[in-house]
Amino acid sequence: MTDVSVHDRVPASGAQAVTQVCVVPMRRRHLRGVMAIEQRTNPRPWSLGLFMGELRMPTSRHYVVALHGHEGVGYCGLMGTAGEGHITNVAVHPDHRRMAIATRMMSSTMHHAVSSRLDGVTLEVRMSNRGAQELYRRFGFVPGGVRRNYYREVNEDALIMWAHDLDSDEFARRLAELDAGLARRESTCP
Repeated sequence: MTDVSVHDRVPASGAQAVTQVCVVPMRRRHLRGVMAIEQRTNPRPWSLGLFMGELRMPTSRHYVVALHGHEGVGYCGLMGTAGEGHITNVAVHPDHRRMAIATRMMSSTMHHAVSSRLDGVTLEVRMSNRGAQELYRRFGFVPGGVRRNYYREVNEDALIMWAHDLDSDEFARRLAELDAGLARRESTCP
């Protein structure tokens, strides 16, 4: 289940982007911050045990965390199996939204998908979450179906989205353009 509490847009004119947000592989030491974000952003939060289990499967799972200093401000997960990937969750702390953090995490995750030679990546997103859908479209995701009442706790359908042909020149150009846009807006991590 993709956590769709992503609200990541390019800051409005005059708004400041968070600088020094580093996207790094998630480790157990990050889980306290991840759990705090999970509790705030997901009506059916994952348990600590579930996250720990995911981290114990490094050959099929890839999780990143966005750090502002030592504070976790977001996380993203990818499960890979049989040549395909599934974005398990993407979440940004509510106080740090609209600062391109989800874009940075998705970029890192999609680069990992490419280097893992995944053919395609899928995810679910709330039908009402247009901001997250737009983020995913920038990464080449397109609608592929609907899961009725997928988010039972809020009685909402999920839009299934897919990104295909990750090994194509077109996808490589898309990632390069997104990365270039991020590089223009931030300083590098220490």
